[in-house]
Amino acid sequence: MSEQQKTSYRAASSAAAAQEAPRKKAARKKAKRRAGMPLLLKIMLVPFLLVIALLAGLITGYSIIGNGSAVDVFDLNTWKHMYDLVFG
Repeated sequence: MSEQQKTSYRAASSAAAAQEAPRKKAARKKAKRRAGMPLLLKIMLVPFLLVIALLAGLITGYSIIGNGSAVDVFDLNTWKHMYDLVFG
């Protein structure tokens, strides 16, 4: 390959790289913007799912395993009575 061909090849490749640079920066900015929303959703979704799992476990344990009423899980007197049984 002659010196002139090498120079023209380098110039063409650097010109292509110069055109690609703004596109890559724009793509990175979009990716960063999209990455922020799922993280926020994860932060909000995890505690919500934990509360749902807790309620499902309480209802299952009290009504199915304990043969009680599912509505009694939400009664404060039920939990006071259980506290007195355990610690009283």
